[in-house]
Formats: sequence, structure tokens, C-alpha cells
Amino acid sequence: MNTDEMKGKFQQVKGAVKEKAGEMTGDPVLQEEGRDEQAEGEVREGVGKVKRKVGEAVEEVGKRIKQ
Repeated sequence: MNTDEMKGKFQQVKGAVKEKAGEMTGDPVLQEEGRDEQAEGEVREGVGKVKRKVGEAVEEVGKRIKQ
């Protein structure tokens, strides 16, 4: 797991907490902020996964070239 993946997960959790707080307090703006933050976190995590997989593929190609 790389930094983007970890930050994305954290952002999703933070957004879920905000959304729940908005529900509990009846604050629709806070709820929406929470949902938006969760979506941003999902995107960031996805970008991190792609970066990691590309890095792994490059490493594998490098290993095969050395053989």
C-alpha cells in the first residue's frame, strides 16, 4: 500500500464520520461534505492502486530484462 492509498482510505473514513455527524445533528451541508470527501478518498485510493500496479509491472519488466 502506498501513500495515496493510505491517504485515500483515511479520507474515506473522515468523510464517513462527517456524514454521520451531519445525520446526527441534522446538518445536510455536513452530510454532503462527508459524502464528497468519501468520494474523493475513493478516487485517491484508486490512483494509488494504479500507481502501485504500474510500479510493480515496471519492476517485473526490469527483472525479466536482467535475466
